[in-house]
Amino acid sequence: MGVKKSMNMPYNLVTKNAHTVRELAKYFITVEENSRIVTVSEFESMIDTARGTIQNSLKVLSEANAITLVSRGHLGTFFIHKNLSLLLNFAGITFLVGVMPLPYSKLYEGLSTGLVQTMENQLNIPVNMAHMRGARQRIEMLLNERYDFAVVSKYAALKYQEHSHNVDIIVEFDKHSYLQNHVVMYADKNNSKIEDGMRVGIDYDSIDQSSLTLEATLGKTVELVPISYNQFTDKLQANEIDVAIWNGDELPNHPEKGTTQPLNLENDDNTIAVIIIKSTRVDLKNLISQIIDVHTVMDTQRKVIDGKLMP
Repeated sequence: MGVKKSMNMPYNLVTKNAHTVRELAKYFITVEENSRIVTVSEFESMIDTARGTIQNSLKVLSEANAITLVSRGHLGTFFIHKNLSLLLNFAGITFLVGVMPLPYSKLYEGLSTGLVQTMENQLNIPVNMAHMRGARQRIEMLLNERYDFAVVSKYAALKYQEHSHNVDIIVEFDKHSYLQNHVVMYADKNNSKIEDGMRVGIDYDSIDQSSLTLEATLGKTVELVPISYNQFTDKLQANEIDVAIWNGDELPNHPEKGTTQPLNLENDDNTIAVIIIKSTRVDLKNLISQIIDVHTVMDTQRKVIDGKLMP
């Protein structure tokens, strides 16, 4: 199958070298400047192509000023400089799409704003952010390569990694970058703890909510009632469930009935936002981890929360 022409391609890649140029560009995206690159023979094994094709493709990237290589004799060839925008173009990465929770809180609005601004400023390509409820669904879409990266809590990422090693955490943000805390909501204001016989709402699409619910009810004889996360407050008010674990950041937006108690946890992982990618996307792993400045993103998030910056 040939490669279609694109107005974005700096060179006419409709040639037999197209695949090799693209794979080499992905490789150089991941390599740090002033480091020694692998030999042509090693490139042959990595890309499964002929030596002459490798050499011609390296020449294409060099002449386009996407890379600068310097030979140092027996020490090997060193990668001196890269033009990231050109390499992205050669690699066929003309935009990025991430996915994160629905923007129902200022924390999420600020985090989304910080990520998009920081990445676009560094990459000079469009970065779009989609929004989807449930960490499990976001991870599934990531693994299906519908999205390039996903934002979940550190708690959810580590829980997922207990059973699968096909996603990597590449950036970790500050405590309370994802949410302030979780709370336990009770339908009856006279309740203050989870007891045997209670009906407990659980959303299995949310790794955080379902895992925290199972942890909070450990050793209790309760009825777990599968419910979509956004229906918890309605079900509590209708007395169809007795208790549910909820994002504390959302409480001001809902009429209160019953009572709430803080969910005391051993760590703050559920409050920490992380960026995850599919483990096989080595090109994006190095790219995103290098361009994301945590301090800048957190500063932008605070400005949105304080009303100093429009999300």
